Amino acid sequence: MTILELEKKANTIRQQVIIMLQKAGSGHSAGPLGMADVFAALYFSILKHNPKKPEWAERDRLILSNGHICPVRYAAMAEAGYFPKKELATLRQFGSRLQGHPERLKLPGIETTSGPLGSGLSQAAGMALVGKMDKKSWRVYCVMSDGEQNAGQTWEAVLFAAKNKLDNLVAIIDRNNIQIDGYTEDVMPLNPLGEKYEAFNWNVLEIDGHNIEEIIDACSHAKAVQKQPTLIIANTIAGKGVSFMENKYEWHGKPPNKEEAKQALKELKAQ
Repeated sequence: MTILELEKKANTIRQQVIIMLQKAGSGHSAGPLGMADVFAALYFSILKHNPKKPEWAERDRLILSNGHICPVRYAAMAEAGYFPKKELATLRQFGSRLQGHPERLKLPGIETTSGPLGSGLSQAAGMALVGKMDKKSWRVYCVMSDGEQNAGQTWEAVLFAAKNKLDNLVAIIDRNNIQIDGYTEDVMPLNPLGEKYEAFNWNVLEIDGHNIEEIIDACSHAKAVQKQPTLIIANTIAGKGVSFMENKYEWHGKPPNKEEAKQALKELKAQ
């Protein structure tokens, strides 16, 4: 798939996110829109996976630590063929497989049940260690928010992964600089974030999280690194593609109403 085709996929995913959230009447807007390019790159270029065989033993594992941005993952999975696109309309409904946080036992293709922020990297590191012990070729990718770098468990996992030289582990931080209560550097300053991971003996790459070529190149570079886990800091714009949502932390956990959704879709379709 070409870069242009991947960019079109990302735009389609963004539109689906808006439609899903407006229908649900609840959910998170900013994060899913900001991570659409990363998820398009993951599902349509980077991951070794098979939508028809979601439990394929040789698949790469994708852990979504910040589970509240799951609409972007659901939209990407539906686009990839894991389940019918019409099911996206059931987001957050009672009995739906598409809950507000992913549930492993409900939806094939989901590796872990997300919820408590800060736990995803520990789960991913454990899987990566299993892969090493069993001499498997599959890799583990863990998507995290920047806000959950506030959680102490994250740094325990950072230590663990470095100690065990988990070079089959790639963590991707959605560096959009917002969290539910405000801007990250006001709530709990994270900078210099990359240097902190480097001090814990990680290989660190920093990219434009909306440049699909950079996303793919960074993941390819990580495969060549030995005896170190890799962190990719993906600088993103919260609410990307929708002018009245971009960089506004108020949209972290708010869905659009009908009029807002109409305007958002108009902007996205024009891009």
